[in-house]
Amino acid sequence: MEQQANHPSPESIMQIGTGFWASKILLSAVKFETFTILAEKKLMSASDIKSHLGFKCTDRNVYDFLDALTGFGFLNREGLLDTATYSNSIDSDFFLDKKKPTYIGGILEMLNNRLYGFWGNLEDGLITGLPQNEVKDGENLFDKLYADTSRLKEFVFAMSGIQMGGFIALAQKFDFSKSKTLVDIGGSAGLLSLMVAKHQPQMSCVTWDLPPVAPIANETITQFQLHDRVKTYEGDFFKDQFPKADIVTMGNILHDWDEETKLMLIKKAYDSLPDGGAFVIIENIIDDERKNNVFGLMMSLNMLIETGSGFDFTFADFNKWVKSVGFKSTTLLPLAGPTSAAIAYK
Repeated sequence: MEQQANHPSPESIMQIGTGFWASKILLSAVKFETFTILAEKKLMSASDIKSHLGFKCTDRNVYDFLDALTGFGFLNREGLLDTATYSNSIDSDFFLDKKKPTYIGGILEMLNNRLYGFWGNLEDGLITGLPQNEVKDGENLFDKLYADTSRLKEFVFAMSGIQMGGFIALAQKFDFSKSKTLVDIGGSAGLLSLMVAKHQPQMSCVTWDLPPVAPIANETITQFQLHDRVKTYEGDFFKDQFPKADIVTMGNILHDWDEETKLMLIKKAYDSLPDGGAFVIIENIIDDERKNNVFGLMMSLNMLIETGSGFDFTFADFNKWVKSVGFKSTTLLPLAGPTSAAIAYK
């Protein structure tokens, strides 16, 4: 039988082109705390949800909103239209209920509140090579964040949210058997240290970041009740040497910076490790062929939006950098989704 010829299809073009529609539906649901409410109520009708959220749109608009979330797999539904009842899917209940410690909605909140608008300026970023965030208004992103406690908390929990899956996977997959101490540079809310301590009882961890971040990390440590093995230390990786430890980790830190700064941070990590110690970075490592990990490529463009000079990178890039400062060997450990741990041994 003659094989049917392939025909051009606009499907993928339209799916990507209208991708911001789907994104905004999810981001709006997170903003309205739809999944948190459903986690508490377990089962709700569309009219109950409409009333609870204070929507003034028509019932049909509400059905469209909730049924789109159902079609995406974020909600479960029984019945149809005015007889329908909705509940969270397993993933939504686990990751999008704000009252659970597994909540990753912080990154979605920041995407909605900050990045959704800034990404509208991607064309300007590509043309000028300049950041497209608060910098355009004459503000330094990090100065503004650290001066505003509420914005800092949003940013910290956003970074934690996007990395939680990778942190859990690292804590379970990496061989910690020969190690006792870990320091997480730029540790943010402390979740990497907490996941390692939770899954590896012999490990004592330090989450190391700027002074304004310490109260946020201590709040998280209290939530996990791991004060005995997770501590907060204060420091500035531009000015201070890193604390000594068997393992030095960085979660989505290197991609913020240009190559010169990346090398400076790698050298500081090398200096703080003993022989045989491990430097572990958790990033959306781009595949060496630069065509499969599209999320890593998009994250790299996000660094253009946010910093202008930062970029994500391949494992080949990582190998070149770490070996230039003296690390002996490297390995790549796939974690969760597009995230991997690139590991260098001293």
